Amino acid sequence: MHQDRPAHTAERTLRQRTLPQIGDSGQDLLSQASIAVVGAGGLGSPVISYLAAAGIGTLHVIDDDHVELSNLNRQTLHGVDTLGGLKTDGAVSAARRLSPETTVIPHTVRLTDANAADLLAGADLIMDGSDSFTTRFIIHRAATALGTPVVFGALMQWSAQVTVFWSDPPVASHLPAVVLTDVFPDNAATHAAPGCAEAGVLGAVVGITGSLMALEAIKLILGTGTPLLGRMMLIDGLSGTTTDIPLTRSAASGGDTARVVPIDRPDVDPAAVWLDVRRPEESRERPGPPGTVELPLDRLLRLRHGPELPLPPDHPLAPVQAALAPGGMVGPPDGATLLPFCAAGPRSATAARHLARLGWPVQGYLDGGLPTATTEPSGDHRG
Repeated sequence: MHQDRPAHTAERTLRQRTLPQIGDSGQDLLSQASIAVVGAGGLGSPVISYLAAAGIGTLHVIDDDHVELSNLNRQTLHGVDTLGGLKTDGAVSAARRLSPETTVIPHTVRLTDANAADLLAGADLIMDGSDSFTTRFIIHRAATALGTPVVFGALMQWSAQVTVFWSDPPVASHLPAVVLTDVFPDNAATHAAPGCAEAGVLGAVVGITGSLMALEAIKLILGTGTPLLGRMMLIDGLSGTTTDIPLTRSAASGGDTARVVPIDRPDVDPAAVWLDVRRPEESRERPGPPGTVELPLDRLLRLRHGPELPLPPDHPLAPVQAALAPGGMVGPPDGATLLPFCAAGPRSATAARHLARLGWPVQGYLDGGLPTATTEPSGDHRG
């Protein structure tokens, strides 16, 4: 908590903690946040620098590239002394200089559809600092499945674009659900768009864009201000102007993202299957109610189908699947529903969205995490 904050950290963050929208409680939110940054190059440089300087608790930096001399007009994490080195190493060094209390976890791999769910699953939000639409669509697919917001930036010569994509924003926010494919269709024309290497880019424009991306991330973590969701900021460096354009959900993007809502403990269906998506050590320290099914979030997100296809007998959801089968139901005729919970709420919300999208019966997710005392579930179909 903030009263235990080291003196050097308190002094370093004093100016931003003075802001009424932040204060000590907001600084605690920043220090507890986990953000995935895809790309430690041009946009990643200001993003990583300013997120670390703000005191973000954990940064996962994903980049498999090495530093080249032609990078240095815009990739300020790096220098001539690190030519040939890993860009993730530059991210770790820069963050350590700015904020020793920030944990930077380098992932020196190329993001693919095969590893995206594992790399991005634990993040509160994703920073898309990539420079190709191949990677952007990989991020889009994973973020849509996870229900995680994406702060997006793109560059072209003297101009840039910044927005936020989010397939399932909180209902109470009244913000529109807009994703990458609402703006950029995944087709040959989009993939053929020239990047910085072909069209060129000015480093100062990159710095402005990455700083705005970091600002959007901080606002989202704090839950303050108005995020760039449902609108895109266009930056014209030559004219010194910015323009907002509205974005809306397109029919082509599907529009079928599963939406689940938080529920309070008094509203829990007594037939619900309590699904613990915490890490095993958390579950051992504070067990769920009797009959709870334990399925850590990282394993749950590897699930790729609904209850219509058989699971291995040792899978935690196999007893639930058996209960859902014709003639196998125990309890109410309309069937059991899954109720994911975690320590605070975000992981259970991600789990609920993923399960609902796959077609599993989900009641919602437990708002606020596991309560001090829990209602014992009814029925004997829980594994």
